[in-house]
Amino acid sequence: MRRYGVPEPYEKLKELTRGRAVNKESIREFIEGLELPNEAKTELLKLTPHSYVGTAVDLALTTEKAVKLVNGKC
Repeated sequence: MRRYGVPEPYEKLKELTRGRAVNKESIREFIEGLELPNEAKTELLKLTPHSYVGTAVDLALTTEKAVKLVNGKC
């Protein structure tokens, strides 16, 4: 949402999730209701907890390098 200039993206997501059950349908309705290009909505709708890792791979590699550096193994 930030990428497309949606105002208060965190607050919008918080409103969806706080104190409520979140399921595939509620996420789909949320995404479809956003003012985003259709291509962005399509990509968001394709995401699943199993397919989205965000920056986890990069963070893990950076952490591994830092640990090796600290331990003198670089």
